[in-house]
Amino acid sequence: MSSLAVPQAEPVTGSTPGTAQDRPPLRRRIALVPTITLLLGALYCLLPVAWVVIAATKSGSELFSTFTFLPGTGFTGNIRDLNAYRDGVYWQWMGNSALYAGLGALLSACVSAFSGYALATYRFRGREAIFNVLLAGVLMPPVILAIPQYLLLAKADLTDSYLSVLLPQLLSPYGVYLARIYAAAAVPADVVEAGRMDGASEWRIFTRIALPMMIPGMVTVFLFQFVAIWNNFLLPYIMLSDDEKFPITLGLFTLLEQGANTPALYTLVITGALLAVLPLVALFLVIQRFWSLDLLSGAVKS
Repeated sequence: MSSLAVPQAEPVTGSTPGTAQDRPPLRRRIALVPTITLLLGALYCLLPVAWVVIAATKSGSELFSTFTFLPGTGFTGNIRDLNAYRDGVYWQWMGNSALYAGLGALLSACVSAFSGYALATYRFRGREAIFNVLLAGVLMPPVILAIPQYLLLAKADLTDSYLSVLLPQLLSPYGVYLARIYAAAAVPADVVEAGRMDGASEWRIFTRIALPMMIPGMVTVFLFQFVAIWNNFLLPYIMLSDDEKFPITLGLFTLLEQGANTPALYTLVITGALLAVLPLVALFLVIQRFWSLDLLSGAVKS
């Protein structure tokens, strides 16, 4: 009587019989470390935002008596109280921030575009020295410049005015640095020379040829400056004394100081902080969409 012998599977070299063979290799487990680190970083950044969103829904009595991450029932009441506080001065603070950040970021992006294009395109004596001074400005903390800026504007009798907050924001060393790097990479020298050979003026070459190529970089400069000016606290705190000219950061700070004597104002501060973040989120989403469209259009053109 003959029988068929069933071949026995050879044990895998280096494996112990009885252990799971589908265990992920060491390389895959190591690759999970960056993902876990990013998740922990995202949690660290989003946890305060979640707290503000939930705390804004609580009334004054719920804020200190309920669980931290338990939503409340007073969001609409907080919005009404915020609107009614000093006849809606909160929205005037928001308008001031929009003026400072919007106009300041736009003008700063224009100055950065002019300066960056000139430093990247033209060859003149002292160009590298100017660029090195700008790099030093990038490394210098803004707090060091606040007092000298105040003294200069006080000599010009411009303190406690809108210009005292706008003028120091026009020149961004980091914006000029980024514009120069982007112009050197995005604007080919051959294209500029071709425009000159066709008889175009330098201004026409910049506005019609170079600037459209630099738009994505200038949008980045605009976003950085908008966020920096919107969140700026020290400069308005030094320059302004009229609270009707305050930006949202300084206005919320005054509310927080008054909350030490009037705890009911804490809910207004938290609700105001939540509403103050929304324009930044909306701006980032709009500009992110612009970046995507620009990349797609560049891919189609190429």
